[in-house]
Amino acid sequence: MLPAALLMRADLPDQLFSPAGRARLDRLLALDTWTSWADASPTALRRTELLVTGWGCPRVGAAELADLPRLRAVVHTGGSVKDLLDPAVWARGIRVTSSARANAVPVADYTVAMVLLAGKNVLAAAARYRHTLDRRALLTGYPETGNADRTVGLLGASRVGRLVAARLSGLGFRLLCHDPYLDADDARRLGVRPVSLDRLFAEASIVSLHAPLTPDTAGLVGAAELALMPDGGTLINTARAGLLDQDALLVHLRGGRLSAVLDVTDPEPLPLDHPLRELPNVLITPHVAGAQGTELRRLGDQAVQEVERFVDGRPPADPVLAERLPFLA
Repeated sequence: MLPAALLMRADLPDQLFSPAGRARLDRLLALDTWTSWADASPTALRRTELLVTGWGCPRVGAAELADLPRLRAVVHTGGSVKDLLDPAVWARGIRVTSSARANAVPVADYTVAMVLLAGKNVLAAAARYRHTLDRRALLTGYPETGNADRTVGLLGASRVGRLVAARLSGLGFRLLCHDPYLDADDARRLGVRPVSLDRLFAEASIVSLHAPLTPDTAGLVGAAELALMPDGGTLINTARAGLLDQDALLVHLRGGRLSAVLDVTDPEPLPLDHPLRELPNVLITPHVAGAQGTELRRLGDQAVQEVERFVDGRPPADPVLAERLPFLA
């Protein structure tokens, strides 16, 4: 069996791996379990050929790599590996995979749910319904309510963005997408119309952010873009808080012109006295769009499949390539 180690938070393996999944790992790997580098003896480090990493694991830096002379693969059960792995990992030719594809599924599901709620003006109606029994007044107060003939804008054709497009196109939405790397053929397959950033915000009544946070995308959505959104529009952010000028958004939210669904914030979590928490047209959730609870098994299943492919000598299904790192979350 291949010498390997689980390197992650102590409670995570039981959440990630079903009994059947763990049995598959144990058939292939001679597994140690570490929560920190201090758990690993020098002998164990020297013999380890594969790491299965997860949330809460320590960074694999240059010093650690020097202690892992036989390491040939890192299978990450989470999404992003950018803060976890030193560039020396790729320079040494070590194979890297992640479960980002599996984690994209619940994020897309969350996003679609929020798009549907936003189209029905659920946030505003629920806030007003706390203070009135006049249902007719609530309904007639929102003549544009409804998801028929609704235009949704997707900022980024990432894994999540593509899944959201697939789900929404089947529900009859008109879809716009801004992504400088999206070509016409790909857009046609996704069922989206490629547009500029300005047109995305000017034409879509609901805009959902799905771009990675990179030096090029930091602060991409600012005061100018938000000012273009139609009155009554909704901004959804399940990606990264750094994509968005949160203070500029707050101005529009306080005035009641826009609504927002924010699964990521700056800082995270927001202080209890933060003004965003007080607004009835803002739904803030605690970074729950990604895999939670039973959904973690999807991440574990994908990781087990990648381990099997490595042991069998097959290419990875979802490699994380060095040349793609600048474009990844």
